[in-house]
Parts: sequence; structure tokens; C-alpha cells
Amino acid sequence: MGRASSTGMTVTLADLNQMAPAAFAAAVGETFELAPWVAEACQARRPFSTVTDLHAAMMGAVRAAPRETQLSFLRQHPDLAGKAARAGAITDDSRSEQASVGLDTLSEEEFARFHHLNDAYKAKFGFPFIVCVRRHTRDSILAQFERRLPNDVATEFAAALQEVFYITRLRMAAKVKGEGMPKVDGRLSTHVLDTHAGRPAAGLAIELYEQVGDRYIRIATAVTNADGRTDKPLIGDRPLPIGRYELRFAVGDHFRSRGIDGGDPPFLDIVPLRFSIAEPEGHYHVPLLCTPWSYSTYRGS
Repeated sequence: MGRASSTGMTVTLADLNQMAPAAFAAAVGETFELAPWVAEACQARRPFSTVTDLHAAMMGAVRAAPRETQLSFLRQHPDLAGKAARAGAITDDSRSEQASVGLDTLSEEEFARFHHLNDAYKAKFGFPFIVCVRRHTRDSILAQFERRLPNDVATEFAAALQEVFYITRLRMAAKVKGEGMPKVDGRLSTHVLDTHAGRPAAGLAIELYEQVGDRYIRIATAVTNADGRTDKPLIGDRPLPIGRYELRFAVGDHFRSRGIDGGDPPFLDIVPLRFSIAEPEGHYHVPLLCTPWSYSTYRGS
């Protein structure tokens, strides 16, 4: 969960600080799922000097609320890939967030698995499983489901509120513009060094794949520029979804284009690098250093 507001409209922090209380609540109340009381509870603390401070105040209102109010708030969140989501009976924000990770296009088998996990989770904890889907891949969401299900109620209550923090932070960053924006974006980048020639590898084709079950699905393509880098990040301007990935570098074509004999067929043709992402707001730099006969990598910065 977490994307631009359903209206697509943004507001400045300066304007929010000057709005009448009702207008303020109407402008940002939707960032917390079906809970306008959150905005109402903190509007008197204006002016906020940063967007991060505004979000912290609203999240603080949730954490300071009585337990029953918190529980009621958590119960208003929709099931992931649940029947209400399939029927479109959820908020626009939640619908777009679930669609961003493909939860609106599950097979019947996948839907049944989510339905089973949803029911098991709610039966144990009394509220829906909550996770910020935009910080995860589909596989990672399922892994989180199964990892968190054995927890006790206190641990899961705290985990749910933390996920609400991530969800609403993304919604707030999309809705409000101004000083001190919260950190919500990550970046995945790469570059290729031709260590045979001692220079960047220009014109080398790169593909990025995401692991989905036992398959790898291509999600991005690029060609290196004169510096051996891509012109823009392979993933950027959003959280890096937690999960497993593979970069494929067309090393064989690169050396053939330079007239380098790497064998026929070449010893190295497509070089795959499999790696994982665990920090959605981090920077992952995954370079390749290669010759026609060897390669190496590391996590750079």
C-alpha cells in the first residue's frame, strides 16, 4: 500500500499550515486508511516545519490513541488480494498499491493461497495482515506472511503499526510537497568496466529480472553509455522492492563488437548476477568487471 492519492492532487506544506481545521483534515486525512480522526487530532500542532514532521505528528496520533481505537483502525485495512479487493470495494489508494505489485492479477491458485493466509492471520490476531506492498515483491510479501504468522499478538500489533508508518509515509510524500520530504525512494544502479581494455564498456546490453516463484520476469532493459553506466537507474524514484533479482550482461556481444576472440561460442556470453535487495530506501550499486574469460562484482555505492 502506498502511492499518489486517489485524486492525484498534491498540496504544499505552506498551504496546509494556513488552512482552516476542516480543510486541513480533508486535504491529508485520506493518507491514513479511513481514519480522518488522525488528521483532526494533530491539526492544532501546526505549523509544521517539514513534511517529515507532519507525518511524524500524524503517526504519533495513532500511537497515542487508545488500544481499542488503534485496533479499530487496523481492522479498517483491506485484506491483501482479498475478496473486497477483487470486487473493487477498497479505497483507491489501497487498490492502486495492491495493483503495483500484481496482487490484482493473481491466478486462482495464488488467490487461494492469499485467502488461506489472510484467514489464518485474522483468526489468530484479530486484524488483517498489513504490509507496505510497495516495499516488497510478491514473493517477499508471501515470505513476510509466513514469517510473521507464528508471532505473538503484541509483536504483530507493533509490526502492523510499523507497516502503517511505511504506507502512510509513501502516501504523504505523494500528497504533500515542501521542506524536509521523508526518505521514501531507493536506487538500483550498475556500471560495466572492460578490464581487458582498461576502460568502461560502452554499448553493452543489460537486462534486469525479478524472481517470481521459480521464474525470472524481465522488468527493465538498458544499454551502457560512454561511461559504462546506464543513463538512469534500473529502479529509481520509488522504493526498491525487497526480493531477489538477476542482472544479465551481454558480455559476449560486447567483446565480439571489439574484435576480441573469446572463442566460438564465446567462453562468456551472457553473464548473470543474482542478488537480493533488503533495504527499500537504500542504494544498491551492482557493477560488473569483466574480460572475455572472467568477471567479478561487489556491492558498491
